[in-house]
Amino acid sequence: MTTNCIKFTSDDIETAKGIGSISTLTFDLDITVEPVASSNPMAPTHRVLGRSPRGKLVECGGIWKKQNKDTGSDYFTLTVRDHAFNANLGKAASQDDTSLQAIIPWGPKDAA
Repeated sequence: MTTNCIKFTSDDIETAKGIGSISTLTFDLDITVEPVASSNPMAPTHRVLGRSPRGKLVECGGIWKKQNKDTGSDYFTLTVRDHAFNANLGKAASQDDTSLQAIIPWGPKDAA
């Protein structure tokens, strides 16, 4: 699988499981994402799980559904806590498969 993407089990990303990987200059992480059932509108839609150095599966972040304030369209963001990594999910380049989502990193707003 290509790095910096998640392959979900269906096009209905909000309720689908997925697997993927994130590679940067500081870390390389295979991830599993599992949907979260919650009535809390602030809760993540998914838990992000990775492997510890000893191989244990641990929760390391989440995926949240957001809404663009200008257009009203929905989108998803991903966070990996231990690496202060933030990204949006979006259609992978040259792909028509909406279940394959690219992980598009973004930095903090105050980054130079």
